[in-house]
Amino acid sequence: MLPHFFSESMKGLKVSHKSLKANVSSCLRLASRSLLAVSVLFSVAACATSTPVQSKEGEAFSYAWLKGHARQLATEPYQSHQGELPASLKGLDWDDYQQLHFNKEAALWRDQKSEFRAELFHLGLGFDTPIHMNTLENGKSTPIPYSSSFDYGKSKVDGDQLPKDLGFAGFRMQFATDWQRDIVAFLGASYFRAVGSEMQYGLSARGLAVDTALPKPEEFPTFTHFWLEKPIPGSDVVTVYALMDSPSVSGAYRFDMQPGEPFKMKVDSAIYPRKAIERFGVAPMTSMYMIGENDRRTNYDWRAEIHDSDGLAMQTGNGEWIWRPLGNPKNLRFNAYSDENPKGFGLLQRDRHFDHYQDDGVFYEKRPSLWIEPIGDWGKGSVQLVEIPTLDETFDNIVAFWNPAKPIEAGQELLYSYNMYWGSQPPIQSNRARVVDTFTGIGGVIGKKRDYYSKRFVVDFAGGSLAMLGKETEVNAVITTSDGKVEIESARPLHSIDGYRAMFDLAPPNGESKLINLRVYLEANGQPLTETWQYQWMSPEVDDRELHNAGHLK
Repeated sequence: MLPHFFSESMKGLKVSHKSLKANVSSCLRLASRSLLAVSVLFSVAACATSTPVQSKEGEAFSYAWLKGHARQLATEPYQSHQGELPASLKGLDWDDYQQLHFNKEAALWRDQKSEFRAELFHLGLGFDTPIHMNTLENGKSTPIPYSSSFDYGKSKVDGDQLPKDLGFAGFRMQFATDWQRDIVAFLGASYFRAVGSEMQYGLSARGLAVDTALPKPEEFPTFTHFWLEKPIPGSDVVTVYALMDSPSVSGAYRFDMQPGEPFKMKVDSAIYPRKAIERFGVAPMTSMYMIGENDRRTNYDWRAEIHDSDGLAMQTGNGEWIWRPLGNPKNLRFNAYSDENPKGFGLLQRDRHFDHYQDDGVFYEKRPSLWIEPIGDWGKGSVQLVEIPTLDETFDNIVAFWNPAKPIEAGQELLYSYNMYWGSQPPIQSNRARVVDTFTGIGGVIGKKRDYYSKRFVVDFAGGSLAMLGKETEVNAVITTSDGKVEIESARPLHSIDGYRAMFDLAPPNGESKLINLRVYLEANGQPLTETWQYQWMSPEVDDRELHNAGHLK
């Protein structure tokens, strides 16, 4: 049974696009060339709020208590604390904020037998919601007071004049293999990032997505409190707890984090809605796609490819592997891929060749992929994908998450556990061949005049058993389309990758522009050899169907 999917171009949802852009763009990615720079960390600043949990030194703490507190919090009116900063921090510009650095000599666990160290981020600029930080040891919680552990550089901030209960913007950690570069950071709303062995930040994750890509403002829940548990000496696992709060939900989170290739996070979450939520996004990921081999709408940059991720991968509940290349559409595009008890999904950066990007500053070929592995049965729902138009690489325009089919109502307890893997390759791979390249262009036959418009699609597959196939094996491309006519189809060996190339033209129906869904996989003797390539193409308006015929063709 092939998974059903729903798709929509949302050309009319101008309000949704503007509201998304206002919320997501209000917290732009602030791209940087340095892994250590605050600016490289996150696409979304704290769009939010916090409700105080005033911990006392030596106070008992457990995840069970945190869940109980979150449940109780959901029964109370939501309180926002956004903007509760001293005047000296409210007026900081970008240059001043860049001057604020945490003193590495004051890093948590620095003088102890720990494989980890933690540093804190200062409030200011777009990070204007005080976050409460606590340490945790032997089940006892201790609040971290604001102190003079920051270097203020040439900024106008006088640390001695700031209150001891000021709070922080978030935190980051380093591992014993490299005390200078980060392995993980939590900063802005419920956003966080981690790195694999290549030590390169890329896409972000979130605790929860609320009402993404709807004709109303998106809501960004915030991790308002953190508890950083002292690692066991010599252990390569560190645990962090977080309290989440927003107008619609509260929640308790536990993160067990293990650096390496890939960087593994086990996430346990308990979420308590204050009210009904129209679109509820579990394990959300946020990334960027501007230009790629299959989509050059914004082709004015000298680099051939610009993206943190190039596709959405899914392993469905029935075991099918799907690859959906990302795009940069002209209008906001939303897709929902229905499934039951998914085995995994993620935003991946499969293309890891420097010469495809030619960017020796941000190194897009090193950006980590992120794979989500559900723990337990998640029931019926859909993996949902949002692609927002962008004209600039500093705007995170891709969002993916799991959306449960059951309506979300106030008073529920929603428990989700899952593993997250950050690295160059997901830990779980299909034993079938996978898509390695997708190319698109004008259709037709070279050297012959085109009498009508068609689009050429080229899909390259490698791996699996393809390199073992004999010359006598007949390989076929199984192509399905929701509209239009498939022409000039072929499947032939591609020896440069020890794989196969599927190629075909699609002639769109006459009339107005239409959204067309495509599926392709290779088979031999009735057996699938590859994962399923799934694509979405918006055919051009009739007046825009340029045939590009050379003058000498007749």
